[in-house]
Amino acid sequence: MTARSSTVRRWECVRCGASVPIDAWLPFRCPNATAEDRHHALGIVSDTDVVDMSSDSHPFVAADRHLAWAACAEANGMPFERRRELVLETDEAIRAVDGTGFHVTEFGRADVLSDELGFDADGGVWVKDETASVAGSQKARFLFSILLHLRAAEELGELTTRPPLAIASCGNAALAAATLAKAVDWPIDVFVPTWMSDGFGHRLDDLGARVHRSARLADDPPGDPAMLRFREAVAAGAVPFTVQGPENALCLDGGRTLGWEIADGLRDDEVEWLDGLFVQVGGGAFASATFTALAPSGLDVATFPVQTAGCAPLDRALERAAARDIVDVGFHWNELMTIWENPSSLADGILDDETYDWVDIAHSLRIAGGASVVAEEPHVVAAHDLAKHAGFDVSPTGAAGLAGLLQVLEAEPERFDSSSCVAVVMSGISR
Repeated sequence: MTARSSTVRRWECVRCGASVPIDAWLPFRCPNATAEDRHHALGIVSDTDVVDMSSDSHPFVAADRHLAWAACAEANGMPFERRRELVLETDEAIRAVDGTGFHVTEFGRADVLSDELGFDADGGVWVKDETASVAGSQKARFLFSILLHLRAAEELGELTTRPPLAIASCGNAALAAATLAKAVDWPIDVFVPTWMSDGFGHRLDDLGARVHRSARLADDPPGDPAMLRFREAVAAGAVPFTVQGPENALCLDGGRTLGWEIADGLRDDEVEWLDGLFVQVGGGAFASATFTALAPSGLDVATFPVQTAGCAPLDRALERAAARDIVDVGFHWNELMTIWENPSSLADGILDDETYDWVDIAHSLRIAGGASVVAEEPHVVAAHDLAKHAGFDVSPTGAAGLAGLLQVLEAEPERFDSSSCVAVVMSGISR
């Protein structure tokens, strides 16, 4: 098989415009980011192209020429044949730990949800079900691209030792990170809040993760103490194995496969538009990568990022931008995106007190239409119950996109009618 020419050109900061060449190893953070000013994030600059995910059964092989980790490996001399082998070898190791590997996940009309919510045969609710993915959520997609980059760097002699991986999380991302780390025998430190359940901690222990409960110290600045301890570990030499783009831009690389699969699934179902795609937002990488991947698809998809009333820093930042008629939100990041005090919700996996990957979400709303949604807590509860009734083994966090749909159906009944086509992602298995 011949080598493939990548469509990826470079990295570029969404705030300051700093450029990083695609052949650079370990392109985690914008070169202009500092400990005092972390509000920078590298974005992927690519040729506009429709991504065909049907070319291979493995999504990371099918998307090879559109992925930044592969573009870096190619630019440094690793041919497609070896990149493909590296993907499959790593995936096999993950299957040995998790029982499943990466695959194109199910996407189609959910008849029970469609009927329950009053849609007719011409419309309905489409669901992308990520509960059968590695570690039960979409999070492993974001981490897999980081892991592939690290393994390519090892193979090509650019990484000669294995510094520990580090992540701040108490839920799906931590479980995904620990699963991938165990698969390749890489040490990992997981920084968690003090309120993390003992049961979940035992699952991380079983995967060999070093778990650090992170209490707030008297001299800590505002923000999540687990994130503060994570950043201290990275400053001491750990690899940011995380799902926040400003901390490691490579996470957004693999996350885009989700959006590309949705686009393929819509074409297969002969649906050329979505009146609404509802995606839950914590740190924002999930929505950012998905919306960005859909942009060049040629499909008309209105985007609806969803937060809960108990933690909605994205919605607050967007309201501030609208009030001041600010379009270039990245340039005003420090003023607009501030820390949310005392986050709380049953959907505890999206209680990030800051939406780290929010600039591309704002851009998607401006280009594709849609609206930011804040789901009230009764809708979070109802969405979880409805998702379980419809047969999805999902957590309240994983059903939060559906909570956003319920919120809109109640608060803005005129926005959708019975023939509308809407979609949600179920991500985060019950635990």
